[in-house]
Formats: sequence, structure tokens, C-alpha cells
Amino acid sequence: MAIPASDIKFAGSIPALYDEYLVPMIFEPYAAETAPRVAALSPSRVLETAAGTGVVTRAMVRSLPANVEIIATDLNQPMLDRAASTGTPRPVQWQQADAMKLPFEDASFDVVVCQFGAMFFPDRSAAYAEARRVLRPGGAFVLAIWDRIEENEFADTSTQALAELFPADPPRFMVRVPHGYYDRSVIERDLANAGFAANPAFETIAARSRAASAHAAAFAYCEGTPLRNEIEARSASFAEATAVCEAAIVRRFGSGPIDGKIQAHIVTAHR
Repeated sequence: MAIPASDIKFAGSIPALYDEYLVPMIFEPYAAETAPRVAALSPSRVLETAAGTGVVTRAMVRSLPANVEIIATDLNQPMLDRAASTGTPRPVQWQQADAMKLPFEDASFDVVVCQFGAMFFPDRSAAYAEARRVLRPGGAFVLAIWDRIEENEFADTSTQALAELFPADPPRFMVRVPHGYYDRSVIERDLANAGFAANPAFETIAARSRAASAHAAAFAYCEGTPLRNEIEARSASFAEATAVCEAAIVRRFGSGPIDGKIQAHIVTAHR
């Protein structure tokens, strides 16, 4: 599956804005769900792929015993730089790595974790096969994957607003990538093609996304994700795009602090 380069470009101001706005709004609720599931597996060595700015890494540091080794990787060095600058209470190894070609020995981890990264992989079965390769026999692959965009209200509202602003060529990043890989049968097929055991545990978990204001939510999506690259490609003003999304969010959720539904799958597959 060919993925446009702009869909995986997390550079410039995106890492800082992503970390400041999107992490507390949509990623922390699922980091709090993922880390205890990893801890329940009692690993001694954990690999995280697509770690981003480290929200799950920090949650695992809090949940796992101090003797558990954590290696957190991402394709985008600027995201890891942001993660490392935030830091963790105990050492974590931050390492640039491509989930499609992991630079680790076979059977060297008890758990591989990937929160909201699978949607960006050009060949998901190939990436999953790499995760399986580095897992020890009986090891677990823990994935968090966004559900369809209609179940994620701020993202859906912003996408619809931008379609009205750009009717001839609406930005579709949010539908195409973060919320484009939600079908359970497809996810299970890709895991099976990678060699994982049949019938992975599959949990669909609804949570709440909260933002200080409609502007904060609109700003997060328009300028803190690769949606920014699509807006820029249309020679549009970020201020105008953000304002259009903000107005749509106000109409749906009101002004002041806002609260909307988010929903994702947490999948656990065993080698």
C-alpha cells in the first residue's frame, strides 16, 4: 500500500504541537489503557514501535517494575527528540528504527507494543511479521488502533468542516490514515498473514477526549498532525482552516471546555 510521504511527515513544529495538544486530548486515555495490559504480561524486555513523543513509554515506565528494559523506537527522529527532551523517571533507550525492518535480534523481546502506529505502515503484515520475529516464543504483540472516524467526534467534525472549506479537494488525512484501518476482520487477517496465532484478543474501548476549548482542539488537528501538510499543499491559511474547524466544533460541542467521544481497538496477539 503506497502511503504519501506527507502522511508520515512528523517534522518542523508538528512534534511539539502534537505533544502539547494531541497527546493529552486523545493519546493519554489509551496510554492509560495500554500500559496496564503490558504490565499484566510480566515482561522483562519490551520494545515499543511508533513511540511518537513517548506517551505510552512514560505510562509503561510508571506501570512496569524498574528492572524491565524498555526500548522505544520511531521512524521520525524529531518525534523521538521531543520524547527524549521530556524524559522519563528512569532510563529508557530511545532509538530511531523502521518498524518494517527492526534492527534487533530474533526472539529478543517479551512484548512488542505499538499504539496508533499500525495505520502508518506501508505493509502492515510485513511490519507485524517483524514484530513477531523479535518476540520470544509465547510473547505478545499489543496494538492500539483507532476505530472509524464517526466514533471519534472531534476528528470527524474537523474533517467535515475542512471538506466545506475545500469542496473541490477536501483534506482526507484523518479518514485515510488514522481512521482508515478499523475493520476487525482486516486487522485479524493481517496478523494471521504475519504468522500470529488465531483469534487475538480484541477490545473496542470508548473514552472521552477533552480540550480546554474548541480552538485548542481545532489547532491540535490542523497544526499538530500531518493534516497540516495537506492544508499547506492547498496554499491555505492555517489560521483560516483552524477557524473553520473551531466554529464547527463550537456548533457541535459548545464554547469553553469541551468533551467528545473517542474510540479505539486494543488488540493482543501471541506468537
